Amino acid sequence: MSRSFEGKTALVTGSSRGIGRAIAERLAAQGAAVVVNYSRSPQAARDAVDAILARGGRAVAVRADVTEPADVRRLFDEAEKTVGRLDVVVANAGVFFAKPLAESTEGDYEHVFNTNAKGVFFTLREAARRLRDGGRIVVVSTGGTRMHFANASLYLGSKGAIEQFARSLSRELGSRNITVNVLSPGFTDTDMLDSEEFRVRGASLSPFNRIGAPEEVADVAAFLASDSARWVTGQTVQAGGGVV
Repeated sequence: MSRSFEGKTALVTGSSRGIGRAIAERLAAQGAAVVVNYSRSPQAARDAVDAILARGGRAVAVRADVTEPADVRRLFDEAEKTVGRLDVVVANAGVFFAKPLAESTEGDYEHVFNTNAKGVFFTLREAARRLRDGGRIVVVSTGGTRMHFANASLYLGSKGAIEQFARSLSRELGSRNITVNVLSPGFTDTDMLDSEEFRVRGASLSPFNRIGAPEEVADVAAFLASDSARWVTGQTVQAGGGVV
């Protein structure tokens, strides 16, 4: 594997497990010093860091709740103290939620939008202020925003919002040669895909007749975070095995 991130630094929010962990491990394997962010799973974060260290990589875990702007600021402060000024930020932290819109409560709305939209917004704000010129920002959304799913209004609405954040931000940061792109995974084998019904449906929608692995999504994230993607910005890149 190439060492294309040698000497670079990266922060991946929500990276103690699932797609976030796979992205953190991939960036570290290619030479980046990685900050593994977590909110409620310290052991999972330690496991992720240990896995990176065991392969000769560099990583540190930092707890922060991205729904709290003060925590996001502290997360970036800690990242800069431990690995240095950031070259790559992957806004991955998110929650899945399924419920009919008519039955959804104000509490449901706040739960989903606080993490998926508000958390990403303030992550992007800090990234825009602190990232090195020539840096990379990757926002993890979902391929579901292109589809029509029942019982997913809150989830898809929150993800649709962050896609618009990224498009606008790409225009704001272009003068600094910072790229901002959206990565939209499809049905992927993580804890978030906890329903066999979703797994079967997802496999049936792909030409490959299977769901994806987190590592396959991480490969696309690593491309968007690399110098090879320097001419790609303001785009939404699908990583869903052809599901449309």
